[in-house]
Amino acid sequence: MRPHDEPKGWGALQPPPGYYAADGRPPDETQRALILDWAVNQRIASGWRVESRSGTQAVMVRGHPLNHVLRALLMVFTCFLWGGVWVVLAVTNKVERVSLTVDARGNIVSVNGP
Repeated sequence: MRPHDEPKGWGALQPPPGYYAADGRPPDETQRALILDWAVNQRIASGWRVESRSGTQAVMVRGHPLNHVLRALLMVFTCFLWGGVWVVLAVTNKVERVSLTVDARGNIVSVNGP
């Protein structure tokens, strides 16, 4: 999985107009939660899943870790033929994490993690 295979135009992950107050006031907690819901739904549509969630922050993850015990058993039972497949899977498998936070002004801050 590439780290940036989101549809074009989603790079500046900001909600559409209508999520903010009309008079320019900073959003309250309810509006910030709605903004975060919007951002989380956009990521879910791209194949991410929610790992943890609080009022104004969510940690999203994409990818799955390998089950090395299963791969080792398969390698033993196939007389080490599965070893090459295991190496390829270990090199190409990636687990990505991103933290989405809504600041006091209603902006979405995205931080990539390990």
